[in-house]
Amino acid sequence: LLALGPGARRVHVAAALRARAQVSMSRFEPDSFVNYEKMSKNIGIVRKRLGRPLTLSEKIVYGHLDDPAGQEIERGRTYLRLRPDRVAMQDATAQMAMLQFISSGLPRVAVPSTIHCDHLIEAQTGADKDLQRAKDVNKEVYNFLATAGAKYGVGFWKPGSGIIHQIILENYAYPGVLLIGTDSHTPNGGGLGAICIGVGGADAVDVMADIPWELKCPNVIGVKLTGSLSGWTSPKDVILKVAGILTVKGGTGAIVEYHGPGVDSISCTGMATICNMGAEIGATTSVFPYNHRMRTYLEKTGRREISAVADSFHQDLVPDEGCEYDQVVEINLSELKPHINGPFTPDWAHPVSEIGATAKKNDWPLEVKVGLIGSCTNSSYEDMGRAASLAKQALDKGLRCKSEFTVTPGSEQIRATIERDGYAQILRDVGGVVLANACGPCIGQWDRKDVKKGEKNTIVTSYNRNFTGRNDANPATHAFVTSPEVVTAMAIAGTLDFNPETDFLTAANGEKFRLQPPTGDELPSRDFDPGQDTYQHPPPQGASVDVSPSSNRLQLLEPFDRWSGTDLEELRVLIKVKGKCTTDHISAAGPWLKFRGHLDNISNNMLIGAVNTENDGVNSVKNQLTGQYGGVPEVARHYKAEGVGWVVVGDENYGEGSSREHAALEPRHLGGRAIIVKSFARIHETNLKKQGMLPLTFADPQDYDKVGPEDTVSIQGLESFSPGKPLTAVLKHADGSLDSISLNHTFNQPQIEWFKAGSALNRMKELQ
Repeated sequence: LLALGPGARRVHVAAALRARAQVSMSRFEPDSFVNYEKMSKNIGIVRKRLGRPLTLSEKIVYGHLDDPAGQEIERGRTYLRLRPDRVAMQDATAQMAMLQFISSGLPRVAVPSTIHCDHLIEAQTGADKDLQRAKDVNKEVYNFLATAGAKYGVGFWKPGSGIIHQIILENYAYPGVLLIGTDSHTPNGGGLGAICIGVGGADAVDVMADIPWELKCPNVIGVKLTGSLSGWTSPKDVILKVAGILTVKGGTGAIVEYHGPGVDSISCTGMATICNMGAEIGATTSVFPYNHRMRTYLEKTGRREISAVADSFHQDLVPDEGCEYDQVVEINLSELKPHINGPFTPDWAHPVSEIGATAKKNDWPLEVKVGLIGSCTNSSYEDMGRAASLAKQALDKGLRCKSEFTVTPGSEQIRATIERDGYAQILRDVGGVVLANACGPCIGQWDRKDVKKGEKNTIVTSYNRNFTGRNDANPATHAFVTSPEVVTAMAIAGTLDFNPETDFLTAANGEKFRLQPPTGDELPSRDFDPGQDTYQHPPPQGASVDVSPSSNRLQLLEPFDRWSGTDLEELRVLIKVKGKCTTDHISAAGPWLKFRGHLDNISNNMLIGAVNTENDGVNSVKNQLTGQYGGVPEVARHYKAEGVGWVVVGDENYGEGSSREHAALEPRHLGGRAIIVKSFARIHETNLKKQGMLPLTFADPQDYDKVGPEDTVSIQGLESFSPGKPLTAVLKHADGSLDSISLNHTFNQPQIEWFKAGSALNRMKELQ
């Protein structure tokens, strides 16, 4: 390929991709691969314009500009108009995304898109029974997604196929691709040198409708890796360490780009683990440069032709020498120690060697009730092999896990391969229960029976997120995230204060022994076993889609009202939120997932997890019209019925966590007009704009303290609403006194048009 001229190379690439498409037509579309030649040309245009070396993330992002010659480019300031290569949606968010796409009136998606059924399977007893129960309970939703996919040209991965991010890594991610996904952990694909970004469903609709997708030009944080991983230290420890350094909002508005000589010591799936959990620092996405580890993974997953093409464009898939980062973090992998983060937040980092003493000091329960490995973050063949190597050591000494132990394979391919190679049976023998190929407990889909709600306890997981009540809806559960290896070791020992590097276990015969560092193959020596075929390719002619008006699971959308053209006067403060308010607090998952396709029903969970500053209560706010206290959704519905608009007041990094746009749709549906906070998480701020809400920030963060729960808020300056021009809020206090405060926003002109039209979808229909 390197010897071929551009024209011959294009023919060779097209032939290779056609051959691949013929081999696996069920899963791959020949037009879904990035045009490396076009991307390379765009990179050249932008590099010449900017007159400087480019980072890898800049190359891929700018390489997908709609207008590389005319686009204004300034990190952290301008909005880029991009042309992503494909869209992926998980089933919980795909419902609303597809309902919005149906509302658009368009006949078929314009870019390759897929739906992945992974969120609606609840973990109860084990894989087979849990999967069958999910198919029965969610039959209506699965049928809607399958038929909508068939009608509009969207591929459909059936329940049991696996977690969206593992499926993307195995099939759709590759070096240089720009992919958006309706899940916050879409950045997992960065482990294959891709720019994969989590978005809300309305963003996905834009791309599927062939509208250039807007993204604020990201800053770039460089993480330089030196040394090499060894012993008990794993790729997970890299991101656990980075999270401790940058915190849950340190990556906001930035792409995290890993580079340096240490990169080559990390497997491709290990790099994906690191990128996946980059969502927990608020990063737009994370990415690694193309290398031999990625090439090997592509070849093992049946994509040798793509690796050959990537090799020929290698210079576009690594950073330029001399490129500059906005911030640089350096980590020596040879000195990095195993870490464990938590509880209640993924950035509270502790070396495993110190967690026991810290737990005792803070009165955290030392007994590990459950150890859980798998999830989209850590369910690779390598992860399972290394965990199995520890389980085998314990079994050889006559031991089984003291804690309950669960195993979640990331995909049907991983499940089938670890069954074939014996890892799954070893993990069962040590006491593990193999769950369905799905998200399960990681997102709260866990019918947990071993503790009562409110009972203080500790669980240790290889997941990515550990907010209060996230895994089991128990606010007293202390959840810690760490590597699968450390989870397995702690499940065997049964205690949080077990340090596998130094501490001894007692064998069945009374002998003291230490676990040897975990080992495991990066990839299977034989090919992956694909397992059952769980993919439905969209037919050339679409099917019909029906939504029953009486359904409590699905509801067709009605357009939101246009802006009235005047300032928003005397809005009520629905709730002034105290402290951390994630999308889990705003729109809980778990049992509420079943209503993700029914906006009115799902709105009954709006902000029920947020803490009210007035009384430190949860789901308890004062109705200012009646003087009575009620649940947040009930009070919001009463205000709406009375024609009274309202606002939410919040703290820092409001809306961190999941990409779920329901956290923006619900406030809009129940009559909310603005969310006023100290700062926003990126995806949530965009989702609010898309739905016609006003996400605003205090120009002076101390003005948060001026807002009282009984105040009315008038938002002024909307008649001259323009980019960069602050708005004014007039606070009328209960005693009749007034305060005027300044509110900032990040709207550009097209986004202001969304607000005026009532939503981005309304605006799209106006322009058709």
